[in-house]
Amino acid sequence: MKLDLDGKVVLITGGSKGIGYACAEAFAAEGARVALVSRSEANLAAAAAQLAKQGHTVHCVSADLTRRDAGEKIVAEVERALGPVEVLINSAGAAKRYAPEELDVAAWHDAMDAKYFSYVHAIQAVLPGMLARARGVIVNIIGMGGKVAGPVHIPGGAANAALMLVSTGLAHAYGKKGIRVNAINPGLTLTGRVEEGLAAESRRSGVAPAELLARGAERIPLGRIARPEEVASVAVFLASGQASYVTGAIVPMDGGTNPVI
Repeated sequence: MKLDLDGKVVLITGGSKGIGYACAEAFAAEGARVALVSRSEANLAAAAAQLAKQGHTVHCVSADLTRRDAGEKIVAEVERALGPVEVLINSAGAAKRYAPEELDVAAWHDAMDAKYFSYVHAIQAVLPGMLARARGVIVNIIGMGGKVAGPVHIPGGAANAALMLVSTGLAHAYGKKGIRVNAINPGLTLTGRVEEGLAAESRRSGVAPAELLARGAERIPLGRIARPEEVASVAVFLASGQASYVTGAIVPMDGGTNPVI
């Protein structure tokens, strides 16, 4: 299958770890020119070194996308180095998980900054160029917490739900301008972020994290937890020419755990 990604500039937020890093590997393997964004210079250096071992060179930008002006600065730097951003993969930011009794006003604001605004700032930064060129693809990796409320992920789930509306709304608004916008909702996936959620749930329930992880896998109809590279494969497809008529889609990737429409 020809994916038509060779030479395209792909900007991946949160690209130094987890699903974002898996996306970096997948797009680089397709011949894309990849730029990674992360707040941590150390994580970026480690990711770039690992990708270099596979024969891939990536451009790295250290920035905090919760800052209002960060998106524009990132895009300007990437486009100076690589050329116009043709694909944005949003995977940055994860709202901290709290047991309900731990919530306060700051937790709600932090969740929106960490997940919602980090995505919106990147989207707003790439849109002017995409509109001027009348082409572009945005894939937002969000999470099933926006469809199914979890007791330790209420603020983060609210941010996820808002991002789903942003994704479908922009897809509708800009389809005629040549821009496609889609989203992926992973469920439980084997990344470092899983540990934080397990720790919060363990505090709430008193059950050990390892036992919670095993129980989680048992509840998944496919019988196992997702791998980051499986989510990355769907992101690559949605960004590719093979998905040229797919926009406004919200793709669930929870192994069938939540039977919701």
